This record gives sequence, structure tokens and C-alpha cells, in this order.
Amino acid sequence: MSQTLLIPMSEPEFEAYLAQVIPEYAQDKVRSGQWAEAKALALSQQDYAESLPQGLATPDQFLFTLRDADTGEDVGMLWFATQVRGDRQIAYVYDIAVHPGHQRQGHATRAFAALEDEVRRRGLAGIALHVFGHNAGAQALYCRLGYQTTNINMFKPLHSGPSNP
Repeated sequence: MSQTLLIPMSEPEFEAYLAQVIPEYAQDKVRSGQWAEAKALALSQQDYAESLPQGLATPDQFLFTLRDADTGEDVGMLWFATQVRGDRQIAYVYDIAVHPGHQRQGHATRAFAALEDEVRRRGLAGIALHVFGHNAGAQALYCRLGYQTTNINMFKPLHSGPSNP
């Protein structure tokens, strides 16, 4: 079985990542009902600027290119940060993405296995992440990998006008 490697992201890869992810994140926030479309791009830019104020040099933030060990091809990316949860230090996954041409080939599963090794190497107690409610595929992957639900936010849209009894 192939291995997916975590390679520290280069500055050009980081710039390309931001150019792609900022509008995608804005649209995810719009789809989830959290942001209005008119302000979403600016809010996304602000979130990334606050999360990574020093870019790749931001302390406790780790951005990797995912590389297929057999082919040497770059197949995606992974970003995690160290955080304190309770009294333990953990890794918090901010983003993982597999390029469209490499999806459904096991790269995400292997990337999470590599991440577990990296987290253990750093002496962290576990891995946490967020997944949008509309991303059923990611939810299924995380369940298969042993992640447990810790919080669920729910929303019911209401239509304007009087309600019918």
C-alpha cells in the first residue's frame, strides 16, 4: 500500500493555497448559513489573516503538502495547529484537501495516518477537527477513522410570514 507523506509547505505552495482556499472557505460559510454572501470573501480573508498572521512562520501552525510516496506527486494539503484542550495539548486540523484528480484513492486516509504519527512525535494527546454539516463525505471518513462527535450545532430556517397551525 502506498504512503502519503507530510512535506512542509513551501512559500509558493502556501500562496497558491491561500488563493484557492479563501474563496472556497467563504462559500462553505455561506452554504452553512453562517455568513452573508456579500461579506463572505472579506470575512474569509480576515479569518486567514488572523489565523496565520506570519504566514508559514506563524507559531504553532503547521502546513504540509501531501505527497504520494510512490509517485512523488503532490496530492493535496493538510494544516493543523497545536491547541490546549482541558489540560492537554492537542492537534487541531484546520484544513485537509486532496486535489480533485487524486480523490477517492485513499490519500486522505493515509494523510490522517501520517498526521497521527506526527502528533505522537510532538507528544500531543489527540486530534480534533471541525466538519461542515453539508460535508457528508468528510463526516463519513472521520467516523471510519475513529473520530467521535463532540458538539453538534443545528439550525432550522424559518420562512417569513404567519405560521399555519
